[in-house]
Amino acid sequence: MTEYVIVTGASKGLGFAICEQAVALGYKVVALARSFSEPLKTLQQNYPDFVHYHSADLADLEQIAPLCKQIISQYGRPYGLINNAAAGHDGVLATMPNSAIEHLMQLNIQAPILMSKYLVRSMMLNRKGRIINISSIIAKTGFNGLSVYGASKAALEGFSKSLAREVGKAGITVNCVAPGYMQTDMTSSLQGDKLESVKRRSPLGKLATVEDAAAMVMYLLSEQAKSITGAVMTVDAGSTA
Repeated sequence: MTEYVIVTGASKGLGFAICEQAVALGYKVVALARSFSEPLKTLQQNYPDFVHYHSADLADLEQIAPLCKQIISQYGRPYGLINNAAAGHDGVLATMPNSAIEHLMQLNIQAPILMSKYLVRSMMLNRKGRIINISSIIAKTGFNGLSVYGASKAALEGFSKSLAREVGKAGITVNCVAPGYMQTDMTSSLQGDKLESVKRRSPLGKLATVEDAAAMVMYLLSEQAKSITGAVMTVDAGSTA
């Protein structure tokens, strides 16, 4: 039977690249996103038996338990969960609205915790599984204007390490992928001199791409990565070296 993986924030950027590469490797994908983007529609048309879209706003924490229940009942027990959906409100903490802080923490850390909670039970029954949480180099480096985002990603890394210890005996691995700056909607404000300075910091003189980060996710999903758990895999073209 074909294994399937759940990808959150699947409509664009890294989430879409993960869906694309997963399907190419023969996984079925349950793609969760607020909107059914054109690229995702095209992917589904090209692989109708392998791509299944569900509309979901994961910042609405109340809908996560019924959503997970529906997915399991419709597709069976999942092999993988990739918690990619995230918000990156850019702003100085002193002037950031409390509502923005709350939204960011709900989507970036509470949602992945709850998705993992409701799906890991099925993986434990299967005695195998992969949970991959998308972090960021900001969790360790910090960045002006991204204090709450950085806090959420540092929390995600701490969560992943402890969960890896809880579920390892059931054959489930839990890891993080921490991309550096990539050209996505979330980093669209990084242009001109700011972008060039980030590129200069990289030993390779370039930014990592969403395809690079997605390839690391594919590796962690694979059998070759069965002995890697509780790890944070950095994909940043060396900028934190």
